[in-house]
Amino acid sequence: MVILGIDPGYAIVGYGVIEKDAKGKCHLLDYGAITTPAEMPFPKRLVQIANGINILLNKFSPNAVAMEELFFQNNTSTAIPVAEARGVLISNIAQYTENLFEYTPNQIKLSTTGTGAADKHQVQQMTKYILGLKSVPKPDDAADALAVAITHAFTNTTAAASSMNEKIARGEKHRGTIPKNSNNKTLRVRKSSPVKK
Repeated sequence: MVILGIDPGYAIVGYGVIEKDAKGKCHLLDYGAITTPAEMPFPKRLVQIANGINILLNKFSPNAVAMEELFFQNNTSTAIPVAEARGVLISNIAQYTENLFEYTPNQIKLSTTGTGAADKHQVQQMTKYILGLKSVPKPDDAADALAVAITHAFTNTTAAASSMNEKIARGEKHRGTIPKNSNNKTLRVRKSSPVKK
């Protein structure tokens, strides 16, 4: 099972792609970020995010997409633009699959570290350990996205209380098509990444 994890944002959208094998072990396929420049008009930033997620969906053909739920404790000034970017992500993913799941920060902490009281550093260290990596993935948004993907891999999807709807929770899947955009320049990927601009 291939899982695409998403850490939503509008300046940086972290992504992480893992594969869960028949024995339940998670293997890293790729990670990186969709980035948008601050000087770009906001509507165009949303278009870049849409193009970026479409490329990832077409490249990896994930069986499921997992996204972190919005949670704003202090910096509420970014809540609206992040929510708008998240809406674009959800809309494009929903055209591809109904297997879209959401997880709260506490669920992610609990799944990766065994405690909902874990801090960001502990989650990142466990993400590195679970995937057998030599270092914590960068940027932090990509590490967060991998943690979301791992959370889904460790969650019984038939009982996923935070899934988008009951049909998703039952594991039913519908796959559509995503328009391709060969001119997209939104992905910031590692040199070794199989994702091509």
